[in-house]
Amino acid sequence: MSIFNLILLCIIFCVAPAGVLWICKRNSFFGKIGPVLLLYFLGVIIGNIGIKPDGMSTLQDIMSSAMVPLAIPLMLFGCTFRLRETKQQLKALLTGLSSVVIAVIIGYLLFGRNLSEGAKIGGMLTGVYTGGTINLAALQTMLGVEEGTYVLLNSYDMLVSFLYLTFLLTIGIKLFRKFLPYKSDILEHGRYAKRIKENMENENDYSQVFTKDGMKNVGKAIGVTILICALSGGFALLLPEGQFMVVFILMLTTLGLICSFIKPIHDLKHTYNLGMYFIYIFCIVVASMADLTKIDITGSLNLLGYLLFAVFGSLFIQALLAKIFKIDADTMIIASVTFINSPPFVPMMAAAMKNRRVLVTGLTLGIIGYAVGNYLGYLISVLLNLL
Repeated sequence: MSIFNLILLCIIFCVAPAGVLWICKRNSFFGKIGPVLLLYFLGVIIGNIGIKPDGMSTLQDIMSSAMVPLAIPLMLFGCTFRLRETKQQLKALLTGLSSVVIAVIIGYLLFGRNLSEGAKIGGMLTGVYTGGTINLAALQTMLGVEEGTYVLLNSYDMLVSFLYLTFLLTIGIKLFRKFLPYKSDILEHGRYAKRIKENMENENDYSQVFTKDGMKNVGKAIGVTILICALSGGFALLLPEGQFMVVFILMLTTLGLICSFIKPIHDLKHTYNLGMYFIYIFCIVVASMADLTKIDITGSLNLLGYLLFAVFGSLFIQALLAKIFKIDADTMIIASVTFINSPPFVPMMAAAMKNRRVLVTGLTLGIIGYAVGNYLGYLISVLLNLL
């Protein structure tokens, strides 16, 4: 019976995005909310209604781990790149990292001093909000943080990250686009602008996928993607275990970029939408992993305050720096999401903004964040001990 329930749950995760897309296409109200946010809330409901068959967590881990590696190459195949965006990417990197560090230091002065391991927690927050969970676990070992503190921090991180994403998906994107420079690629001229316009018009349109030509294109695209995943995983396994995810995502991105310059692959149709469907599955699965009953709000209000300030403080500090250094809104947002939520959430946010241009920027910054997270986290913990 448990196996049947798991199969049913897997089918729900895979089919739900199609239902949500159908609703969004036919109802203007839900269309404005968008499939990403709807799937996020639907996932939270599924994860907290009390029906949890044995093996559900294993299924969630497998599906969430598989969707992003499949999606990244597919979404990169049809991308067109412009060297003039490199300067914006560098500015986004520096302002994003600086914002996290500033927010963590100020947050320590406000909240961290009242925590028994405040300086170490500050270092862990720096690592996780410039890199990811990999860095958080590594810094726990490096700094000798107690297991109870680590578990409580993880619980709060789930809550705060959920609030952060909800804020961006509901009002944040529109707010920052009014505050910072924002110019749609459609306003540009030439062949690139024409391609972007066609892509945006066809976004979330899966009507041609199930035709004979569509299935042929999808088959070729999935074949290339599986080959890229196999090569990336095989190469990453040759390196130390702690570096697997960094190297794996780096290889996926690199090989996906290389394929985007190979005309027969670049010209394959439906690759972006197919990749987006995997991301939609990722959205509902990850959201279903948020067990709200395990979040201990009473555990330490100072720790909760510290995380809230680190996340939302860094976001608004980065927005101010973006205003000063003339970074466009979408680049600023994708950089913040990359650092706060890690690279797997980049495709989701790029889809929510309906801006494929920032996809490569987000993935690139995320890889750098993974690489520097441990170093930066350790240095900040040493600095906070001196304050």
